[in-house]
Amino acid sequence: MKGVILAGGKATRLLPLTKITSKQLLPVYNKPMIYYPINTLVKAGISEILVIMAPDYAGHFLRLLGSGKDFGCKFSYEIQEEPRGLADAFIIGANFIGRDHVAMILGDNIFDYDFSRAISEFNDGALNFVKEVQDPERYGVVEFDENKKVLSIEEKPAQPKSNFASVGLYVYDSKVTEIARNLKPSKRGEIEINGEPSVNNEYLKLGELTVEIFDGFWEDAGTFDSLLRANNYWAEKVKN
Repeated sequence: MKGVILAGGKATRLLPLTKITSKQLLPVYNKPMIYYPINTLVKAGISEILVIMAPDYAGHFLRLLGSGKDFGCKFSYEIQEEPRGLADAFIIGANFIGRDHVAMILGDNIFDYDFSRAISEFNDGALNFVKEVQDPERYGVVEFDENKKVLSIEEKPAQPKSNFASVGLYVYDSKVTEIARNLKPSKRGEIEINGEPSVNNEYLKLGELTVEIFDGFWEDAGTFDSLLRANNYWAEKVKN
């Protein structure tokens, strides 16, 4: 299993903070934001990690992270010239992924959870982690039955079919790179993870999309409010 961290984008929702630095370099209590997804992957047993960055602050990431030896892993780096959607990570990282399985985590998603069991037991297809939320219309929404068979997955639907959000960690087998290459952009002009067309819907059509519900801490720290909640959570945890 290899790991990919998508740390590109322009983060306009966090202006003016992101006028001078990348969102993923902002502090979350006592560490840069990107340390948290790195630690999530390393804790899950992943030691080869590709960091995908926007070009403006690539040098900052390199100076901060280096080779990866301080984290007990090995880093590779790629540039995402323009934010073309989350699934673009699998096109940019195709050579890195090769024939291996891959876990892709979004660089602004903060977890406090051990994913090692689920990732070590992964065989093939696609695995999405979901969490019940109060505002599912903000996320990719996964509908599934009592046996956790996925029925649908939609991106930010006006009328969600469930309260379960697809969180920012996705696990795939190696055919994800070919699926991503063949995707047409959505109405938003992006190569999507969720929605239609999307990587997850392609796996759903193949009958290979599975979900796992988790109940650990998670924040998509892309807004001022969620960034504050993440800071407060980790401040409290570190102090205690």
